[in-house]
Amino acid sequence: MTVEPSTYGAEQIQVLEGLEAVRKRPGMYIGSTGPSGLHHLVYEVVDNSVDEAMAGFCDHIEVTLLASGGCQVVDNGRGIPTDPHPKYPGMSAAEVAITVLHAGGKFGGGGYKVSGGLHGVGISVVNALSARTEVDIDREGQRWSMSYIDGGVANEPLRQIGPTPPSTDGIERPTGTTVRFWPDPEIFDEVTFRSQTLTERLQMMAFLNAGLTISFTDERGEEPERTIFCYENGVRDFIVHINGPKETLFDDVGHYHHSEEAAGAPMQVEIAFQWNTGYNSDGLHSFANGINTIEGGMHEEGFKKALTNTLNRYAREKGHLKEKETNLQGEDIREGLTAIISVKLADPQFEGQTKSKLGNVPVRSMVERATNDRLGEWLEEHPTEARRVVAKAIAASRAREAARSAREATRRKSALDGAGLPGKLADCSSKNPDECELYIVEGNSAGGSAKDARDPATMAILPIRGKILNVERARPDRMLRNAEVTSLIQAVGAGMGEEFDLPQIRYGKVVLMADADVDGSHIRTLLLTFFFRQMKPLVEAGRVFIAQPPLYSTKVGKETVYLKDDEARREFLVGRPKHSEDFARLKGLGEMDADELWATTMDPERRTLLQVTAQQAAIADQVFSVLMGESVESRKHFIQTNANDVRFLDI
Repeated sequence: MTVEPSTYGAEQIQVLEGLEAVRKRPGMYIGSTGPSGLHHLVYEVVDNSVDEAMAGFCDHIEVTLLASGGCQVVDNGRGIPTDPHPKYPGMSAAEVAITVLHAGGKFGGGGYKVSGGLHGVGISVVNALSARTEVDIDREGQRWSMSYIDGGVANEPLRQIGPTPPSTDGIERPTGTTVRFWPDPEIFDEVTFRSQTLTERLQMMAFLNAGLTISFTDERGEEPERTIFCYENGVRDFIVHINGPKETLFDDVGHYHHSEEAAGAPMQVEIAFQWNTGYNSDGLHSFANGINTIEGGMHEEGFKKALTNTLNRYAREKGHLKEKETNLQGEDIREGLTAIISVKLADPQFEGQTKSKLGNVPVRSMVERATNDRLGEWLEEHPTEARRVVAKAIAASRAREAARSAREATRRKSALDGAGLPGKLADCSSKNPDECELYIVEGNSAGGSAKDARDPATMAILPIRGKILNVERARPDRMLRNAEVTSLIQAVGAGMGEEFDLPQIRYGKVVLMADADVDGSHIRTLLLTFFFRQMKPLVEAGRVFIAQPPLYSTKVGKETVYLKDDEARREFLVGRPKHSEDFARLKGLGEMDADELWATTMDPERRTLLQVTAQQAAIADQVFSVLMGESVESRKHFIQTNANDVRFLDI
């Protein structure tokens, strides 16, 4: 290889000035230029307003998606200071905040004791990535205004434009900040905000700040849509919201808070908790200064350790655990637990720009002490609830041991039986997983047709009988005693749960094939719930697909056209209003012959396999608890909120 001569000197070392660095490498500041990065701009502006609320100077935040495509955030906080900045001659503090990276009131200047935005990218990056930014500030009875274009180029300098205008909606705003921005289409892949994404985040912020009102308005439709979030009980209301569709062990939400100082800096923790009858042990949700720490951190570690110690101590003192019995493990105690851990501290140390994990070591000790003391008091004061929690944890411990024994028995059986494949599996001849497909087919009769229709070189058929066990409500040991579930595990060949090993799968595609009716949707959703819970890497790798036979067929000339459902039939007629041929309603899978099944569903040249995303599988995972356990209004809201994914699953 010939290397062209080149020079590498001082002139090749570039220095990006001001906001130029942000526009050059936006991913370094907001993660991506896709939808997550776009919505991150809104979060940054809203977080500034929430910081004002946590400091005690703001009780109302309004977020509006403007018809013009921009976003407006209004708060009734103190307003960004407008006086000259001592270190930047000729610039006001407000202009510094919006044009200088890492400028703000959260770096030890006494403006905020607690802030979620300390490690955020700030309003200056929002300005850098926007085609236009406008800021109005109300302070001391006067309104100040400034605007920027093209990623931070000054358009109108900060100027006083008159007195603070009177409120038109009854909300007191003698002071505050208004930020309007329009994301730059030259930076982002798309600049259309998604209402659902924003409302979920705004509702969470309202839960975490008791009494704070956050309103959201979408002005992009024919009629503005407005939603208001305000929760007087804060994190306790958060627990009620999460556990809404579930059956709880007790009615009242447990709650405690604690505050102390470390090296002169204040720290506080607030925890709400409630157990439900479910079997999940991943119900912990932690936050630091309002930031969702999805990877946990020191506050979660402190809570988990103290929770395990406190419950074991209580169980032994009350005689629920005998002397020779082993201690309950943390996963046993956390089974069915929903808990919110919210800490506030002066100098949060997050691991990484995404702020997904809290690293402050003193927080762990504080949360541990608070939980040891206050949870212990709660257990003593609520003996009935405590007895139910301990009984559930003991049952979980026994089930865990039973599941371990069942897995070992399954592995031993597989070793003794050679390949350990279920007897009703019609395997394919190819041993290359990348070209092999496993069809999971509803019913033995449909399985027979599929076996006759398939390409035996690459298509394996596993018929399942009826609706498999609802894994949403079943413990692992009971699942492993279910013949259909065991057949699925053996056929896929990579284990289950925490032991699932994706490289060991025997098929590159797992295809769910059920009837295009209500029962078919039910079975398909049960299967997706199983894969999401027990073989999640399989779903995340894009290896799970849906093959759904059509409901109708009709003739267009000499060609047979197959239509998935009634909606597809209506769309077909819209495009062909003069179509005169009858529509034949196809039979169920079990009533199709091999030729029909191949032509409509299995022929690689004509079939359409729908790839299941992790989010769609997660929606399936929620379906039973939501659609079977909540009110009609709650079910409607769930379906509307997840309309595309629910429609995909034909639920």
